[in-house]
Amino acid sequence: MKKAIDVNRILENPIIAAVSDVKSLAAAIQSPCDVIFLLECNIFNVADWVKQIQSAGKIVCLHVDLMKGIAHDAIGLEYIKEVIRADGIITTKASIIRKAKDLELITVQRVFVLDSKSIDMGVRTIKENKPDIVEIMPGVIPKVIRRMSGMLLAPIIAGGLINQKDEIIQLLDAGAMAVSTSCEELWYQ
Repeated sequence: MKKAIDVNRILENPIIAAVSDVKSLAAAIQSPCDVIFLLECNIFNVADWVKQIQSAGKIVCLHVDLMKGIAHDAIGLEYIKEVIRADGIITTKASIIRKAKDLELITVQRVFVLDSKSIDMGVRTIKENKPDIVEIMPGVIPKVIRRMSGMLLAPIIAGGLINQKDEIIQLLDAGAMAVSTSCEELWYQ
């Protein structure tokens, strides 16, 4: 039940802080964002960062494809759940989504949209693996967000290259449930 509550909470606040360094982490913790995506962390800082985020009452998802020092396999995911205690993971890999779902972690599947073929392949992969949330990259293409939201049951987050408030409005209007951005000014919108 906790996982469902956390997924809903992610979608209730449409701005997600995407963090890659300790300076941005401090700003994100102080921001009104309920959710923080840790994009780059490592085995030495991740547990402390997760603890800081959760102590502030926020949800944290780790981008496991970019994490250094922890394998991207079943044991690595168990370590993330049991030792680090992250709320969820972000990945482009379908096999990681399946393993993380078995562990009842929140699953965010990133899909990079380059052309029509990547849209079709992304939709097929998402329908097969049923992640909790889909993040479409780059997120500055409202017509792709609109097209994919009409094809998928999973909620969509737009991410990547978003640095203006009007882009957020367009993406939410196109069907995105939330937007992830590293642009600190937008965390307060």
